[in-house]
Amino acid sequence: MYEALQMGQVNQTRFEQTMVRYAPHPFDGERLVLAVDATNIERPFSTTSADRGWLYKHNLPNCDKPVTVGWQFSTVVVVPAQTSSHTYIVSNRRIKTSQTPAEVASQQLSELRPYFAERPLNLGDRYYPTKAFIQNSSKDYDLLLRLKSNRVFYRKVVRDEQKRGRGAPAKHGARFQCNDPNTHGLPQRVWVGTDENGHKLVVSAWTELHLREAPELALSIIRIQREAASGKTHDPLESWYVWSGQTELDLTQVWSYYKRRYSIEHGYRFDKQDLLWEKPRLRYPSQFELWTAIVSLVHDELQIAQGLGLEVLRPWENSQRKPSPQQIRRGLSGIIVQLGSPAKASKVRGNGKGRAVGTKVRPATRYKVVKKGFSTSNLTNIRC
Repeated sequence: MYEALQMGQVNQTRFEQTMVRYAPHPFDGERLVLAVDATNIERPFSTTSADRGWLYKHNLPNCDKPVTVGWQFSTVVVVPAQTSSHTYIVSNRRIKTSQTPAEVASQQLSELRPYFAERPLNLGDRYYPTKAFIQNSSKDYDLLLRLKSNRVFYRKVVRDEQKRGRGAPAKHGARFQCNDPNTHGLPQRVWVGTDENGHKLVVSAWTELHLREAPELALSIIRIQREAASGKTHDPLESWYVWSGQTELDLTQVWSYYKRRYSIEHGYRFDKQDLLWEKPRLRYPSQFELWTAIVSLVHDELQIAQGLGLEVLRPWENSQRKPSPQQIRRGLSGIIVQLGSPAKASKVRGNGKGRAVGTKVRPATRYKVVKKGFSTSNLTNIRC
């Protein structure tokens, strides 16, 4: 397997085109909803692996430093209507240390757009509300992206011909900061309702705002206040989002749309725990990219096999719930056995002959860990 991953190649364009071809289609009256996110492949001890970078590590106790070393991958998936691990991967690419998650995601979405018949809705976390990402992706997608609570936007300039002063005309109007209520003013739209559990939701929207570095963008800022939230970091009472689309988003759909993004987290967990995405000890990034393509393909095959009735449940598992990808995976081996394999039966290898007499094996090259934003003279090896 390791030799195949070292010698194999994949045509990324044709591979993604094939993946999109078999992606699940939305039901009548619904729209195609995608989500994009980045995840870490930790390699803290792999000093012979190139292009490893310092990465933020989520969900650690407050006393630990949330930093790790490894590779990072950007994934675009079709998310299901109900939050679950039943995502469908259409693109999964490595983020080089010279790139940002937003740059890679923007390139992925741009290249995928010709394969979709309709204009999709794309969901994203706080990596993505940047000038470049919104400018590039809003041409082909409607965007609903989460914001950090300290983000700042600006209103349009109100021209007053009677009070024109010296100097260039102002480019920005009044300041709008998400965590400063004094800058909000009255929202243009408000909706009060309940979530799926009957808890109160208040959704407010402010329109015609823009980023300081992109005055030409007309954005809507949306706030969701949830009465039943715990107020902790991962369950805030108040959440902020930015909307960029051809039409205004119905406020009744904001919460139901965005919570579908959490499916990608469940999909990552399934890939790493059950499909062994992180398991192979591969030295070169190109090898791991090929392994990632294989894992993505298997992940999607399990989604396509949902309706075949192949799932195998343990005695303690609930048969009334929708089968999980792991339960489907248990039953899929029966089809694989029936299909057979074009490969010839393996032969007994015997004892290896070993290296030729006089062969000198040089130590593998050690690579420095890349820290983004610093020159190469400041890079240092990691010692764990």
